[in-house]
Amino acid sequence: MTTIDAFKKAEEMGYDLVEISPTAQPPVCKIMDFGKYKYELSKKAHTAKQHQKGTHLKEVKLRPRTDQHDLETKVRQMKGFLADGNKTKVTVMFRGREMAYQQMGRAMLDKVLALVGSGAQIEQPPRQEGRFLSMVLAPQKK
Repeated sequence: MTTIDAFKKAEEMGYDLVEISPTAQPPVCKIMDFGKYKYELSKKAHTAKQHQKGTHLKEVKLRPRTDQHDLETKVRQMKGFLADGNKTKVTVMFRGREMAYQQMGRAMLDKVLALVGSGAQIEQPPRQEGRFLSMVLAPQKK
């Protein structure tokens, strides 16, 4: 069918003439409601995006002098985050004179890593950022 006839037919029906395959010889066109087609595509993309599971970065903050019981509670939280497939950022915050004893913060991160055990692997090793010492743990790959 010629292009002019196709345009007339589409207009009579109240639809649009949409080019499907422009590289084909002759080009392939389709009579359809293009607005409805774009709406359905966006709905499909939205539902596909809804059903995706993304990983999040959860953060747990500690202090260099955090007590053993509080530390165990935070580690239990971290294990839950890692079990859900989320990455966990462990941050040790220093205040005032605590900055002079940064080895206590590193010892705290080592203790956390020992308590978490084989459920996590280090994605980013401990790094000092101002008055924060942090590392990122990722779930252990199966």
